[in-house]
Formats: sequence, structure tokens, C-alpha cells
Amino acid sequence: MSLGDLRTSIAIVGAGQAAARAVQELRALGHTGTITLIGAEAHRPYERPPLSKAVLQGDGQGYTPVLSESVFAELQMEFIPTTRVTSLHLDEHRLTLSDRRSVHYDRCLLATGGEVRILPALPPGCLHTHYLRTIDDAQALRDRLRAGGSLAVIGGGFLGLEAAMSARQAGMNVTVIESAATLLGRFVPPDLSEWIASSAIARGIDLHLGQALRSAQAMPEGVRLTLQDGSSLDADAVLVAIGLVPQVELARQAGLALDARDGGIAVAANGRSSHPDVFAAGDCASQFRPFLGVSARLESWQNANEQARAAAAGLLDISPPQAAFPWFWTDLGEHNLQMLGLKSTDLNYVHRRLDADTHRGVWLGLRGGIPVHGVALNAGADLRALRTLLERQIPIDHRQFTDPTTKLKAWVQSQLAATAVPQS
Repeated sequence: MSLGDLRTSIAIVGAGQAAARAVQELRALGHTGTITLIGAEAHRPYERPPLSKAVLQGDGQGYTPVLSESVFAELQMEFIPTTRVTSLHLDEHRLTLSDRRSVHYDRCLLATGGEVRILPALPPGCLHTHYLRTIDDAQALRDRLRAGGSLAVIGGGFLGLEAAMSARQAGMNVTVIESAATLLGRFVPPDLSEWIASSAIARGIDLHLGQALRSAQAMPEGVRLTLQDGSSLDADAVLVAIGLVPQVELARQAGLALDARDGGIAVAANGRSSHPDVFAAGDCASQFRPFLGVSARLESWQNANEQARAAAAGLLDISPPQAAFPWFWTDLGEHNLQMLGLKSTDLNYVHRRLDADTHRGVWLGLRGGIPVHGVALNAGADLRALRTLLERQIPIDHRQFTDPTTKLKAWVQSQLAATAVPQS
């Protein structure tokens, strides 16, 4: 019997995607001891991707729970909402809560996620200023969306663009201010970045690229923003969407090792931190990524699920499942964007143009002829067909890939067959 089988109590700090999936996996793996789930919000675990899309575009009241009400009950966890963990006592295996209660544990999972990066000129609570991280944030912003009104979005990343598209759909006049010269330039190839910008402009979104915010003035009727080039604009409301920082203060105070590169809690493949009885998963955790050659945090729905499964196994001293190849998707208006792997500066991109009329296409980022990054616009099925090539690092002839007459699925099978090891 392993040490994990003998443990009776597991405390999970945080009540988001990774936390909920970890509880589910712990029970699936046979853990019968107590599980205590502690969350700062009043809500049961819910999915965050819909906040900038479905929630903003709907009535702003509903949300998508990670676990249905019946499944949540079946998992038999003790759920402590609206409560923060103020300290982690490693030697005592004890958590101190914001209401001064203590929770003792045999093993602990930190699934604290991330918190919004603050813009000093427009901090939370500033008049007409919104940040978007929680369902309450989304509902507050949704209440400001009205036809004919104006919204300025500071930050042209995925969250900012998703929210901008939702606000535009509601009839708002929308401006996006992005300090980088391109949209999503860290994630997609240059020609796709240009297309995304053109698509946003075509939808009536005003773009200010390569522009930092010089100053902001909140007034009773709205906010005046002055940009780096001296120009100014007024908006009824502002959404600040300039990224996420890992929520690691609890770990830092306890003395757990943090990754020097990205600030996340440093964890092994099974989610174990520098303390043998404390694990971490999700946006707060930094893990070695073989396809990158470095440790990194990945802020995605898929990564939260995968790390939760690995950490649940680790909590029970079971070997973790093999890490999945990173995958990310989003909807920008009516267009679907999917990615496998991550972009890096040393990649050479080739483009398979599928249909100009419907803006369908697939890009592969090659390193020495080996595809390591795939991006699909309105072509998720095509990207899924290519997935094994990326996972197995199989070199390809890019001319065959880009040839529109090539039957993609058959071609992938031929590439796999060509590199298969003959059976003796």
C-alpha cells in the first residue's frame, strides 16, 4: 500500500477548474478520505472561458459549472466558499483561514490560479473601470454594455479581443488599445495576426496598436485616456485586460520554491512542489515543458485539467498520466481559432490555405522541418488530423502540406507510415 493510500485528508486551496477536476480525479482513483475545498468566491467551481463570451453576450446571470450539481454532491467534499487561506504552515500540515479557523491536512493541493495584472493608472475600484476574472466581474461589465455606448479595452490579447467582440455584438462602440505593434503576435504567425486585426476593424472595432497608455482621467461621465502619441479618447467604460499574474503569495510566504522565469510554483511532473506533501496545479503552477525545453506556466482550460489529473495521481503516489501536447482554442466573433503547441521566434511558418471565402486555413511552425506549432482558423478538424505529427516530432515536406490538392488525412497517415519502425 502506498503512502497516498494511507493518507486520509486532502485540502485544496482554490475552487476553480483545476481544483474541481482534481477532486473528481481523486475520487476516480479511489481516494476515500476527506477532501476539503476552500474557495474565495461564493460560487461553486465554474469555467472562466465563457465569461468574456457567452456571459457577456447573454443575460450576464448564468455561468457554466465545472461539475454538475449532482456530480458535485456525489464527490462528497467539504466546500468552504467565500473564504481565503491566509497562511500555509508546512511543518504543522495546517492552513489558517480568513475567518481564523484552521484546516489540518495530510496533503495539500494549491490551485490558487492567477489574478489580474493591475494597471496603476486605473486600479480596481476606479470609476467606470472594469477587470475581468470572475463571474461577478463579468456580470458587472455586462450591465454596462448597451447599444450606442462606448467601451475602451486596454490590452489586445485573447481576453481583451473576446470581450471587445462581445461588446461590439451588443452594439457598443469599441476601441482596443494594445502596446504591441500587432495583435496576438506572441501566439500566431504574422499574416494571421494581420488578418485578425483586419477582421476586428471590419467589425467596427477601432484599433490603436503600438500605443501605451500615458494617463487616464476618470470623470463622472466616463474616462479620458491619453495615449503615448499624445492623442486622447473618451469612453463610457474601460476594461483593463493586460494579463494575469500567478497567485503564489501563500506559497511564497510558506517558503515553497518558485520558478525564477515565470514566478509560478515550481512543480514536478506529478505536481509535487518543493515540499513533499504540497502540490500545485493550474495557472499558479510552473512545470518543465519538454517541447519548450524550459519550465513554464500555461494559462489554459486544457492545462488546468491536465495538471489537475497529474496532481491527483501525485497526491496518491500514483504515476501521473503522460503529459498532453498543449492545446488552446477561442472564438473571436464568428471565427474559431485553435492552437497546438506554442510559438517561438525560431520557427518558420508555412500556410495551408483551405478556403479564402470562409477564412479557413492551417499554419505549421517548423523547426528544422519538424512541426512544433500548429494554428487553425475555422479548421479545427484539420489541426486535429495533424496532431500526431506534432506529438511525435515527425519531419514533413512542407510543399506537400501546403499543396491544396493534398488530401490531408491520407497524407498524415503516409507520413506516419514512412517513419514507423519495422516489426522484426
